[in-house]
Amino acid sequence: MSNEDYGRITRILADGTDVVLEFDIVNRVYPEGKTSYNTVAEIPGTDKADEVIMLGGHLDSWHAATGATDNAIGCAIMMEAARILKTLGLKPRRTIRVALWSGEEEGLLGSQAYVKEHFGSFENPKPGYERFGGYFNIDSGTGRVRGAGVFGPPEGANIMRKILEPFKDDGVVGATASRSRNLGGSDNTSFSQAGLPGIGMGQDPIEYQTNTWHTNLDTYERILEDDVKKDAVELAWCVYQLAMRDDLLPRFARDQMPPRPPEPAATTPAPAVTKPTAKAKKHFQNSVC
Repeated sequence: MSNEDYGRITRILADGTDVVLEFDIVNRVYPEGKTSYNTVAEIPGTDKADEVIMLGGHLDSWHAATGATDNAIGCAIMMEAARILKTLGLKPRRTIRVALWSGEEEGLLGSQAYVKEHFGSFENPKPGYERFGGYFNIDSGTGRVRGAGVFGPPEGANIMRKILEPFKDDGVVGATASRSRNLGGSDNTSFSQAGLPGIGMGQDPIEYQTNTWHTNLDTYERILEDDVKKDAVELAWCVYQLAMRDDLLPRFARDQMPPRPPEPAATTPAPAVTKPTAKAKKHFQNSVC
């Protein structure tokens, strides 16, 4: 439905008339499961190369259109941020890793599998868990970045707020801290659920929730080129700053970590699913993209 449909429904309801909606929905289920792949690349670090800062977006989209705002543009912003850093010849202390996730629309499958394989969780950590410095996510359309939500104690959000300070005059408002380990609407919550610093970038909504999100209107024509160019610059700056700090972002102390929510009880038998594997890793050489 378009914004005009919502408006008409709202007016009818305001008049006291019940609204009945009728849909024809066709779903196709593959009970045998399918394998999909994450695409991962990195700029190697220097003296802290074993520590990692990540940024990413999801490659898959709903089939109704081409997925321009959800989430091809998020992937493009992150690739451009990496290209900027590489073109400038910067040598980050920590490794900077770009991940383009598969299976996000089916339940964050690509990022969930990657976090589980490489980092584990607060309750069951792997060696890479303590060397992880943060994951930046873009998945809210073509609008300007206005701030960040950071999983972790207030000190982590304070650091991000200072990092974003140079963009204050351009409308960036800062950062807020989050305690939620709920698995949510995008891939940063795969990291937060594990107790790692997932950083979701907040953006201007533009037409995202009203027109393009999961609709047949999600095409290239909806992209605001000037806005996303600025987003890429801001992301490059943020990632580089975290890669160059002496210390990693603060995390919750062991006795302060919010509990992991219980898994929801299954109400119907789920089809067998082959979990995606995180392959296609490669080092950046002379360029990114």
